Amino acid sequence: MKKILGTSLLLFGMAAYGQYKEDSIQFKRISTEILNNGKGYNELRELTKTIGNRLSGSEAYEKSVQWAAQKLRDAGADKVWLQEVMIPVWVRGKESLDIQTAKGEWKSIKMLSLGNSEGTGGKDVSGEIIMVKSLEEYDQLPAEKVKGKIVFFNYPFNQGNVQTFISYRDASAYRRTTASLTAKKGGKFAIVRSLSSAFDDVPHTGNMRYDKNIPKVPAVTIGNSSADELEALLKKHRVTAKLNSDCGMKGEKLSHSVIGEITGKKDQSVIVVGGHLDSWDVGEGAHDDGAGIVQSIEVLRTFKKLGIQNNHTIRAVCFANEENGTKGGKQYGKTAKENNEKHLFAIESDAGGFSPRGISLEMNDPQRNQIKGWVNLFLPYGVYNFEGKYSGSDIAPLHEMGVPTAELVPDPQRYFDIHHTEEDTFEKVNRRELLLGAAVMTQLIYMIDKNW
Repeated sequence: MKKILGTSLLLFGMAAYGQYKEDSIQFKRISTEILNNGKGYNELRELTKTIGNRLSGSEAYEKSVQWAAQKLRDAGADKVWLQEVMIPVWVRGKESLDIQTAKGEWKSIKMLSLGNSEGTGGKDVSGEIIMVKSLEEYDQLPAEKVKGKIVFFNYPFNQGNVQTFISYRDASAYRRTTASLTAKKGGKFAIVRSLSSAFDDVPHTGNMRYDKNIPKVPAVTIGNSSADELEALLKKHRVTAKLNSDCGMKGEKLSHSVIGEITGKKDQSVIVVGGHLDSWDVGEGAHDDGAGIVQSIEVLRTFKKLGIQNNHTIRAVCFANEENGTKGGKQYGKTAKENNEKHLFAIESDAGGFSPRGISLEMNDPQRNQIKGWVNLFLPYGVYNFEGKYSGSDIAPLHEMGVPTAELVPDPQRYFDIHHTEEDTFEKVNRRELLLGAAVMTQLIYMIDKNW
């Protein structure tokens, strides 16, 4: 009996080793192909330099739709189509922020209106600035001290967290909510310290929200250096600010997400890989999220180029309107549900094109443990972190439908230096880092397709 059992264990071990070796060889084929022949870096250059930033509703975004559809065809997708989605249209227009110095002179401050903010209708709105360092401090202020004032929310990005997304999530409430909090107590508008890990004066824009039951007042953001200077001024004397802004919402329009797929050889169950095609209207949207778009297209191209016979349909989705509405992801989830499509898995790349360091897994424990069991296959590619339990906002509707979801986790140390700024340009992206991210997503989808 012991001999039989020992023989069985030996055969099992040999089979497991053989399987590991086969997958390891395939991982190497994938990375070698992408690092040598991948087109993602050149495609990112084309997207950012010929089209540029791609705010939802803009002419540039509509150009990027046609661009993405052609790139998916070039990658060898069996089918490419545009998915209709109604998106909000927000326009920045002209804007300026000035503060009055102790000598009575006006000084221009570098700023950006927050996305979806209403403006001043092109008129000057001015008032005395009051500063708070936290939401808790603001909550304690009586309304009479806020009424008619401009509230400066000076909450710094926490530099102590190694995982910078923790600091970002912590500070993001100041961007999202402070306009309505200011208006609720009668304030004229909000100034928000940027959600930035950098020690510079670059303002970071981003989405904000209004409470439907509260009047809408503007919200603007300033860079870290300006925030520090304003704090120093306020400690010495009263400071007046003046805002003039033409920004505002301009209704909705019909637009599209872009989808391409290679058909499954075994069944039509869907594995999604994606990013969002839109960006903010500053910079070039290179890391956020041109990187995720070209990486997703690279996955399809690599399966086709290497002749990998995928069991399930692998679908690349270039989502519309992630930045100021997530309407593309919501429409995709709604359509998938209406069509009774079976989705096995979805992964998004929306954290920059830096070196891949992990994969965050939002799924049940058996599924997580199975993927974590592949860690030794990923280690040669610098990928070791499988502890995260979140995934991208575009695939959140799929997760709510019970689909296991994930997100590529690149090195996070530089991302929030340039996130949502004029600094997010093609020159900030490294070719090898970008293509390694594409390789890791292709490797993961290869394993999911083979084992699920």
